[in-house]
Amino acid sequence: MAKNAFYAQSGGVTAVINASACGVIETARQHSDKIGKVYAGRNGIIGALTEDLIDTSKESDAAIAALRHTPSGAFGSCRFKLKSLEDNKREYERLIEVFKAHDIGYFFYNGGGDSADTCYKVSQLSEKMGYPVQAVHVPKTVDNDLPITDNCPGFGSVAKYIAVSTREASYDVRSMAKTSTKIFVIEVMGRHAGWIAAAGGLAADAENDIPVVILFPEVEFDQAKFFAEVKAKVDKYDYCSVVVSEGAHWPDGRFLAEQGTRDAFGHAQLGGAAPVVANMIKDELGYKFHWAVADYMQRAARHIASKTDVDQAYAMGKAGVEMALAGDNSIMPAIVRTSNNPYAWEVGKAPLSEVANVEKMMPAEFISENGFGITEACREYLVPLIQGEDYPPYENGMPKYVTLKNEGVPRKLDPFEL
Repeated sequence: MAKNAFYAQSGGVTAVINASACGVIETARQHSDKIGKVYAGRNGIIGALTEDLIDTSKESDAAIAALRHTPSGAFGSCRFKLKSLEDNKREYERLIEVFKAHDIGYFFYNGGGDSADTCYKVSQLSEKMGYPVQAVHVPKTVDNDLPITDNCPGFGSVAKYIAVSTREASYDVRSMAKTSTKIFVIEVMGRHAGWIAAAGGLAADAENDIPVVILFPEVEFDQAKFFAEVKAKVDKYDYCSVVVSEGAHWPDGRFLAEQGTRDAFGHAQLGGAAPVVANMIKDELGYKFHWAVADYMQRAARHIASKTDVDQAYAMGKAGVEMALAGDNSIMPAIVRTSNNPYAWEVGKAPLSEVANVEKMMPAEFISENGFGITEACREYLVPLIQGEDYPPYENGMPKYVTLKNEGVPRKLDPFEL
């Protein structure tokens, strides 16, 4: 008998996470003899815990295909981390109970490090409870910090957005620098890993001599050294662009942007590094400034998504289903780079025991010796990931995205309190 599948989106969404959903659902439909229906969790894993399931079989092939060019999470995502098996076994038992009630034999969890951990724990517990589930983690994170995989779906498109935005804003500042603004500061995501900030370094190249200073989470913030670097850039170019990661921090570990509050995962909530940096430049050097926080725009910008990223996101969803059907469990499809020039990649696999709760930082050889820029090795790594355009269809001058019906599945169990 064909078992049903459960798919859920987790954490911060991206411009291409729906492309992974498209890959999962379309591939499952091609194997209807082995996979029955694909149920999606409404608002991520919460949908499984509360038995709030979406029947994707109610969606047309055209609607599912349109997910490939639609940003954000079509089924809703959540920031909800299940505790350890020892601390809250009831939640994991509830997941298995829901899976059993709806004849679900495949679990596809599309997210970052925390969701990889959840997927791993579910695979372990399901065996112990006598209801085995093929648990596959589909990688996604704009932070690009999952281990083993060369890069993470979602990152390439954010990198493209930040590289383009930094170049365009730099052209703007350059044109005004003689009598007005000399400093532009853009704040980007990246709590502990500076991959997105590094993408700002792509704004400058052999044909675009743009002064860019980058503040990485991997490099302790040295205020005096930073002021000297900015002043040197302004002295030479008359202006300077600064890309600051939200995770930039003082030597004592305090984030420049720390607000004193924490999110659902217990992480310090960040936001505000750009005005902090811009104002310290003004106070010390007297330069007029403008600042911006890329925030949701950087991860929602499907109109300028990287084709490489879209293709890889879809491929990870497709491979996840194929691996489950082949009998793989507690696994994550991964991107394996086989060549830089010309760029080439293939699908590999990583055991979740080696993925869960492991962060991949920027290697030291990717950061320039002075700590404020990227090296040629970093550029060689980044450039292929932002290649190609994959524009969505347009109507009346606006991108045409899909909104699914998201029809629910009748509940079979008693309510569950989170």
